[in-house]
Amino acid sequence: MTEQRWAIVLGASAGTGAAIARAVAHDPGWHVFGVHRGHHMEDAERVAADVRALGRHAALARADIGTPEGAEQLVRTAVESLGGVDVYVANAGVWPAEERAMRDLDAERWHATVRANLDSMFYTTRAVAREITTGGRIVLVSSTAGQRGEAMHADYAATKGAVISLTKSLAVELAPQDVTVNCVAPGWVDTEMVDSATANGGRERIASTIPLGRLASAEDIAGPIVFLCSSLARHVTGEILNVNGGSVLCG
Repeated sequence: MTEQRWAIVLGASAGTGAAIARAVAHDPGWHVFGVHRGHHMEDAERVAADVRALGRHAALARADIGTPEGAEQLVRTAVESLGGVDVYVANAGVWPAEERAMRDLDAERWHATVRANLDSMFYTTRAVAREITTGGRIVLVSSTAGQRGEAMHADYAATKGAVISLTKSLAVELAPQDVTVNCVAPGWVDTEMVDSATANGGRERIASTIPLGRLASAEDIAGPIVFLCSSLARHVTGEILNVNGGSVLCG
């Protein structure tokens, strides 16, 4: 009989999160607790239906994970629904499309980006760390911007760099429980989050900066995440896996 394993996936209603939920569900024994964003309930239900069509269990929740109370309630709900947590994929965040120089970066935008990209990661991961089973897997999603910075988007880059540091810190803390903690750092991904940047010839301009000549699909990011969640990566922890088509070559 196939062992039953439970995964919590943030942002599972659309884009990369939806691709992750579907990819996890293709692995026999995996069931998904998806967290959808804002008003994306219909999209989230479609993802859940796809997961159930594969014979897997799927549950959904919406939570304000930018607060400690919301994040803790979410994880409690997941644990009650699933009976435990074996895998956690933190794919939450925003990319403010408007370019803004540091000197013009107001406190409102700064705090909104930190809340969405870093507070949500910290609060949910802290709650998961208290509940995750021995041998579990945690994967946090960062960005190439967290590695090299991103001019005119300092708020985004700073939060994504912090996620990388959080990964490395937690990897050592949870190693005695045989829990691995890794990070995937995508480059440009062709999802709705970057629609404003890819419009009016933007896609072609961006693709010209990527050695492989194209933006990643959501599935291109989901595959490496599923690998890090699998037994094939059981001796990999604290790693930053770059999935960027060669645009940022760093170890």
